[in-house]
Amino acid sequence: MSDNQEKENKQIEQKVEQKKEKKEFKEHLKNADAVYNKYYLILLLIPVILLALTLVYLTYFSYQNGDIIKKDITLTGGTSIQVHTNTDIIKLRSALENKFEDVSVREVSDIITGEQVAFIVETASSPEEVKPFLENYLSIKLNNDNSSVEFTGSALSGSFYNQLRVAILIAFILMALAVFLIFRTFAPSVAVVFAAFSDIVMTIAVIDLLGIKMSTAGIVAILMLIGYSVDTDILLTTRVVKRHEGSVNSRIWSSFKTGITMTLSALSIVIIGLIFTSSFSSIFNQIFTVLAIGLFFDIINTWAFNASFIKWYVERRNK
Repeated sequence: MSDNQEKENKQIEQKVEQKKEKKEFKEHLKNADAVYNKYYLILLLIPVILLALTLVYLTYFSYQNGDIIKKDITLTGGTSIQVHTNTDIIKLRSALENKFEDVSVREVSDIITGEQVAFIVETASSPEEVKPFLENYLSIKLNNDNSSVEFTGSALSGSFYNQLRVAILIAFILMALAVFLIFRTFAPSVAVVFAAFSDIVMTIAVIDLLGIKMSTAGIVAILMLIGYSVDTDILLTTRVVKRHEGSVNSRIWSSFKTGITMTLSALSIVIIGLIFTSSFSSIFNQIFTVLAIGLFFDIINTWAFNASFIKWYVERRNK
């Protein structure tokens, strides 16, 4: 057999193998479509049940604590003192808790070496009470060179917190109006708003479960989360509802490939930011924590609830 004939035979074998692989891939797609068509309404129920449980928990949490979140001194008022020295954080926290109420102590570390360079004490007590105690405990005189003191009155913090809550409410209402104007159809618009609402509520519940006290940075992160939440939902709804090429499942799959890439890219960046800022910046740490939790729930609410709901709506409309 000549070399040319061998090459031709190999090419024929390759073409046959490629056709076989394409056929098998199509069979897998058909099987996947059949499974999705059979169980997608059950998939839809998972976020609904999760949201119901979350709302029950937040209701109980609010009854126990007077609000749906635990607030730090930036929202309740109090004193924050950062001292540039090295000390045993556990012993310091124990000493402060014996003397003052509502105390939080955080270590500040060097981002490169990981060594402690300072610590931050936050408490509802006044600077006049906390500063002398720290001077006596550390046996040093606190001044502008080795420390910084911030105090926020409870009235000012409470007013700022109320303004932030109003800002979140207004942002959410404007987002909902924008969605209704884009789609001009009730059902798909409600699905997008539901997903965004679920992202926020579930994120707050996890923050409470972790025992994290929300600061102004956390509230700002909730505002950012509203924008993140609707991106993939609008992408999905636009492709599935407004376009007509291909099957409903193929349009959902196309949206999923684009949307999950967007979300996972954002989530990766947020997690990297969380790792690098956890030791020296409580502000960035809380922002990245809120966004990471919210983006995780956005995957569930978009691709379990919204995709299933839109599929049900489009197929029902077509009938």
